Amino acid sequence: MRDPRPAGRGRMKLAARCRVATEAPAFGMVVFCAILFNAALMGVETYSGLAAEYRLVLQGAENCCLALFTLEMLLRVGACADRPKAFFRDPWNLFDLAVVASAFVPLVRENTTLLRMLRLARVLRTARFLPHLRILLIAVGRSLPGTASFLFVGALVLYVYAMVGWVCFARSDPGHYGSVGRAMLTLFLLTTLDGLTDAVRAGLQISRLSIIYYASYALLASFVLVNVLIGVVLNSLDEAREMEDEANRAPAPDTDPDVRARIATARRALDEIEASLPPAAGGGRPERQLEASHSGP
Repeated sequence: MRDPRPAGRGRMKLAARCRVATEAPAFGMVVFCAILFNAALMGVETYSGLAAEYRLVLQGAENCCLALFTLEMLLRVGACADRPKAFFRDPWNLFDLAVVASAFVPLVRENTTLLRMLRLARVLRTARFLPHLRILLIAVGRSLPGTASFLFVGALVLYVYAMVGWVCFARSDPGHYGSVGRAMLTLFLLTTLDGLTDAVRAGLQISRLSIIYYASYALLASFVLVNVLIGVVLNSLDEAREMEDEANRAPAPDTDPDVRARIATARRALDEIEASLPPAAGGGRPERQLEASHSGP
């Protein structure tokens, strides 16, 4: 079975030229600076005086950034002209395409708040050009399942201690333990150990056994659970680093259009030579005759 028909020469040449442009270090630096400049423009727009005085200048600069981002996406799409599926396999390409294309959607452009939020998402595109930031984002994404389990356990511990605090301190300290909601809020703020000294002193005035309540909560919530969360994040960070290292070590697929064009040309030439060969005596091809002679008695 022969390989599928390769992409046309026009698409291969377009992909090769766009790939040279997108893989150039200067290209990445220009886009990275444009992202930072766009973020600075958003910060300037928060000052009403400057935004009103330089409104036309800010709009022109925003349009220039949008034009540059659009050109970048066209080049990235063109770099995958000979293999369109490869563009959509990269999640960063999909994210960049969604962020840039959203500026041209009519309903989004009319909604100022939504448009600003999408413009703010452009700042996250810096992770594409910063490997360490990309690893951190991947680690955060991979730690979400473990973080969800941690939040469930933490909420359970917080609720149990809040109920115990409501039973023990509701009458003496209704401002902090008057209801389970207030008790949970008080204990949540105590998770950082900020204000724990004042809470222990107030509890000792009610009962000396309150020291057991606060000590056990501080040990469990502030040390054990927080360290578990740190362990989950560090484990995800190691996994993200391994994924990045494997992606860097993986050999690049043979996607050079020139190489594939030469291979296709060589295959066609071999097929033509084989078709032009005269049949050998005995009705078989020469190589089959040779095999038959070696396998004879």
